[in-house]
Amino acid sequence: MKKPNKIILLTLLISLFSMVNVQADENVVKNILNKVMPSLKIDSIKESEVKGLFEVTAGTRILYVSEDGKYLLQGHLIDIEARKDLTDVKLAATRKLAIEKLGEDQVITFKADKSKYTVSVFTDIDCGYCRKLHGEMDQYLAAGISVQYLFFPRAGKGSDSYNKAVSVWCAEDHQDALTAAKKGEKIDQKTCENPVDEHMQLGADFEVEGTPMIVTGKGNVFPGYVPAKQLAAVLAAE
Repeated sequence: MKKPNKIILLTLLISLFSMVNVQADENVVKNILNKVMPSLKIDSIKESEVKGLFEVTAGTRILYVSEDGKYLLQGHLIDIEARKDLTDVKLAATRKLAIEKLGEDQVITFKADKSKYTVSVFTDIDCGYCRKLHGEMDQYLAAGISVQYLFFPRAGKGSDSYNKAVSVWCAEDHQDALTAAKKGEKIDQKTCENPVDEHMQLGADFEVEGTPMIVTGKGNVFPGYVPAKQLAAVLAAE
């Protein structure tokens, strides 16, 4: 019987040892995070592009933790040579998944007849640029861009903008009520079961700092108003 090649055996042993170490380090990181951040719902832990640093995904958040679990970094990992934000690429995927998980029945959608793209827009009914964007809805639809709205009243829960958002959702016709509210028209004040709080939490998770904030179908973010023609060009280039 032919004896196994020593080099091949050594290579297999090193690979196996490395796999065991990686798993052990992942468990160290997970155990420590569970102790110090028990409310953090960890989705995955894996090696990052930087040796000795693990990437932790928790919902729409990405954290970096040293392999011994002693140090935690919050921020974006940049590939200097490639001039690429590695973290943002992965955050885009988490945003896309979070919006898909929310579901189409939990947003207000203006659908293009020949839809090429769908964008999600965090909106405040009383925001000037939000109203400008909505006032040009026909242009977005003509460009093949379907728009699904999520509410993000910047004044917070219980504010006038928040109450308008709830009333729009509870109206018989979401689209008509939203358009009227965006025009500054008075709408009937109503309450019902609604997703406004969930929209706001998702906006906070996405670090929305102003409205409108556009999230593309691939999870990329464009803060502020973007004209239909320009947005269509950006979406085509994604």
